[in-house]
Amino acid sequence: MRLLICAGGTGGGVYPALAILQAARNEFAQPAGSGEPESSSGEQILWVGSEGGMEADLVKRAGVPFTTIPAAGVHGVGWRALPGNLWRLWRGLLASRRTLKRFRPDVLFFTGGYLAIPMAFAGRFPLGVYARPRSLVYVPDIEPGLALKTLARFADRIAVTVDPSKAYFSRTDRVVKTGYPTRPGLSTWTRAKALDALHLSKDIPILLAFGGSSGARSINQALLGVLPDLLGDMQVIHISGKLDWNAVEENRKRLESDLPAEHMQRYRAYPYLHEEIGAAMAAADLAVSRAGASCLGEFPLFSLPAILVPYPHAWRYQMVNAQYLEEHGAAVVVKDSDLPALLLPTVRRLIGDPQGLSQMRSSMSALAQPLAAERIASLLSSLATSGRGAA
Repeated sequence: MRLLICAGGTGGGVYPALAILQAARNEFAQPAGSGEPESSSGEQILWVGSEGGMEADLVKRAGVPFTTIPAAGVHGVGWRALPGNLWRLWRGLLASRRTLKRFRPDVLFFTGGYLAIPMAFAGRFPLGVYARPRSLVYVPDIEPGLALKTLARFADRIAVTVDPSKAYFSRTDRVVKTGYPTRPGLSTWTRAKALDALHLSKDIPILLAFGGSSGARSINQALLGVLPDLLGDMQVIHISGKLDWNAVEENRKRLESDLPAEHMQRYRAYPYLHEEIGAAMAAADLAVSRAGASCLGEFPLFSLPAILVPYPHAWRYQMVNAQYLEEHGAAVVVKDSDLPALLLPTVRRLIGDPQGLSQMRSSMSALAQPLAAERIASLLSSLATSGRGAA
């Protein structure tokens, strides 16, 4: 199978694609042809990302051949930037055609973003004697963005995380619910193993607070404001993101002179966690986080109840995700503007109600789809082996 993956960003795009890639390697591998990009496991793979994108290091760490194309968004762009962005899209289309002619994939896989638009458009048309490849779009968030809605028009199949996403597409016969593909290695963490790795006690409740790779400033600030109170009652795992890490370190130094050593021993702060993120979720009793697409898959995987704080400038996507989990009894939604006032009482209310927290844990667990990556890999395999799309 020649597989071309077109995905940018991090949580909502790259991590699910990496999980799907691993599942695809397990299901369908074939010897690579001469002179073509080839993975270490034998199948032919090419990952197409954005120029200057943050996904390159993650993809290269996975041992996947990586290339870039120019791309830019046009929706909501000011008139001064629009001509330049349209020119980049045109260049991206030409680069996509060249990539397809060289690589000749059997199937294209997209997880959204404007990066995929030129590649999807190029993939709709024959390339000389080479007929077009089949294509699959995966929608991580419940509500698809404009780019994903556009990509869906070109796709042979559409995979969605939950059933409510089907309402956003007119051709429901092409839509399959698969669940959210969780990143490789997460499921290997048990709570006992996680507590040992993070040097935490099983006898004191654990709060996990994080906002993704870049961090969530409002969550960081609200947490730092109530941290002395929290550490009197519980252990805290704080993943701040790299942008606020200096402020977090400075605050920790101040607290070391103000708080008892016993309390400071309950605080674990990190700028970011890669493989150990699974340990943080496996150890925690409650999470505070944004409501990006990953919360639809990773929190259910660990049966982790959550206080979700949707990013207020992300259209409705995070709010829709958060409300879905809240409606299922698995999470509590707090508006970003209300977080400074509500964080401490909400955490204390939930942690102080073991029976209620247990019910939230059960509700979150019921939403788990641990075989999502395998389902999507199976769809890719079926598309690849059923023959190329019509010329």
